[in-house]
Amino acid sequence: MTATGTPGVLVRAEEPRQFAAIARVVEAAFGKRDEARLVAELRETGGYIPALALVAETGAEVVGHVMFTHVTLRGDRDRAVLALAPVAVRPGEQRAGIGKALIREGLRIADELGEPLVVVLGHPAYYPKFGFSSARAMGVRPPSDEMPDAAFMALPLRAYDKSYRGTVIYPPAFGV
Repeated sequence: MTATGTPGVLVRAEEPRQFAAIARVVEAAFGKRDEARLVAELRETGGYIPALALVAETGAEVVGHVMFTHVTLRGDRDRAVLALAPVAVRPGEQRAGIGKALIREGLRIADELGEPLVVVLGHPAYYPKFGFSSARAMGVRPPSDEMPDAAFMALPLRAYDKSYRGTVIYPPAFGV
């Protein structure tokens, strides 16, 4: 468990007993069921990493969630890298630093686990705050040329080396 810097909020790994509450938070944050379905489907893939599926709690109440799952980087050989998606904070708790705390803690854990690289398809003004930059500039391509370059970003962690190049292949749950 990690304190977030936001009073009364703790970040820790999700537990199965919280799955329904997580689905409600994700659905409320996005205003539709698609991302909650994605979270449930990602838990059923080989890319699910329980230590990198995190909740933010106030008391015993789930107010935020983030997932980092393995995806394939297809290059000179297939390699596992992380995808950050989705990150959700309950609407009444947004803009209080909870999303940032979830992402920072996930990146910290990923680095400790020896993960080399994290990719994200997200807002180009938000994710650079965490060190993300153009994935293409690193030789990492999105699975589709229809994904805007500005929104497809990558963050190398300590275990990264420049041989991590190629095309990211998401599992079918992502619908890409």
